[in-house]
Amino acid sequence: MTVPDAGPARAVRSGDADLILAGGVESMSRAPFVLPKATSAYSRAAEIHDTTLGWRFVNPVLEQTYGTDSMPETAENVAAEYEVSRVDQDALALRSQERTAKAIASGRLAEEITPVQVATRSGPSVSVDRDEHPRETTMEALAALRPIFPGGTVTAGSAPGINDGAAAVLIASERAVRRYGLDPLARVTSATAVGVPPRTMGIGPVASTRKLLQRNDLSIQDIDVARRAVVTLCIGVGQGISVLLESV
Repeated sequence: MTVPDAGPARAVRSGDADLILAGGVESMSRAPFVLPKATSAYSRAAEIHDTTLGWRFVNPVLEQTYGTDSMPETAENVAAEYEVSRVDQDALALRSQERTAKAIASGRLAEEITPVQVATRSGPSVSVDRDEHPRETTMEALAALRPIFPGGTVTAGSAPGINDGAAAVLIASERAVRRYGLDPLARVTSATAVGVPPRTMGIGPVASTRKLLQRNDLSIQDIDVARRAVVTLCIGVGQGISVLLESV
């Protein structure tokens, strides 16, 4: 569990609350274009930045000191540092798509999705009741995709999609579970945070997992499932904590 997720759990554990609805939302399709203010009086220079992905209004000192790599750029950095091949990335991306397709077909993911009714300009509303990003693919199709950056290995097939989504989870104390007759899905037992270089930010779970395991006197063999969003980071994290990719 990440520290932002752990905040509500800690509030419940401390007794400050019995029930907390913790969630988040991101709408990348509605990310605006922005215009910076003039850098000098009466300047006629004008720039426009797309805020969908990457940094805006970069401070030169910050860029020089820490770098301002975007998500796919940090994935490339991890791929280079941990020697994650393009073939391995494509293979894990394919397996992820295949597992998702099976989960959708079985109805397993439908149990976690609340349908949203979207109005149309003409005709009845449309019910959005499944993830739109998963798609059928093959190793050949993935291999044919061009890297996002020249000379790189990360492609649109091995990186998260630019889309919209929201999620929420109800965190409850034992008292609230008994009072409202809730059926717990999991127990929050521990969480931690670490700092890593920004240019390889996605490898953070390696250090945080090691710290968490040590704190709780556990080994990586005691962990059943690990999660990460970007294929390259999945493999890099898996290598870093010696976890089987079948568990990722």
